[in-house]
Amino acid sequence: MSRIFSIPVFMTLIGLAACSTPGPGEAPDGIFDPQEQTNRRIHEMNKTIDEKVLRPVGTAIGGGEGGGAMTVVSNFASNLDTPGTIVNQLLQLDFEGAVHNTWRFVVNTTIGLGGLADPATMIGLTEDESDFGETLYVWGFPEGEYMELPVLGPSTERDATGMVVDLFTNPLSYVLPSPEKYVGTGLKAVAKLGKRGRYAELVDGVLYDSADSYAQSRMTYLQNRRYELGDQAMDTYISPDDIDTEGF
Repeated sequence: MSRIFSIPVFMTLIGLAACSTPGPGEAPDGIFDPQEQTNRRIHEMNKTIDEKVLRPVGTAIGGGEGGGAMTVVSNFASNLDTPGTIVNQLLQLDFEGAVHNTWRFVVNTTIGLGGLADPATMIGLTEDESDFGETLYVWGFPEGEYMELPVLGPSTERDATGMVVDLFTNPLSYVLPSPEKYVGTGLKAVAKLGKRGRYAELVDGVLYDSADSYAQSRMTYLQNRRYELGDQAMDTYISPDDIDTEGF
């Protein structure tokens, strides 16, 4: 079990040692994007991938009659991710959240047939998400530069480091044999494709209907992420529940 903690800590120190912070006057609008030109090129590549692959596949598996099957896939992938969430909440000293998610995992793994169903939500144990990017925020690490990652899309130096570390923080990856331990990663990718189809109108509004899709996706990501973390780096926030595609 010590390996679960030693690898993320080691990678965090390496990844965040080079994490950039804005100097005086460099981010007056709350956006620190010194690599904007490179990010814009990656954004255009991501739009092409989305148009040719992600959007049509996501619409096919996530919309219409495919929605029910995708709900099962999403439930199962989410349940497999829950132990990793619990680890992050323990690292944040969020013991209430860790206990909540432990009970959620127990209920969905047993009554929910391994997580195919989500009876925990029906009894009030709703999903309480967390990740290592949030852990780094709680620990006081800076957000760093804004980044557009190939295929994965908007991120920051802190969240990108967190995504890498999260590959190692789920205890199930050290318990399940190969290839079973990779099932969760595959299903998580499928679930994300399904979400692309389910929220097609919203995503299309950002990527294809706005005058500057890069600036719009950057602002939307940063505002939503900071809203989730309770970060006060921006004066205004867009709650995920308040996003209106007509505003893009």
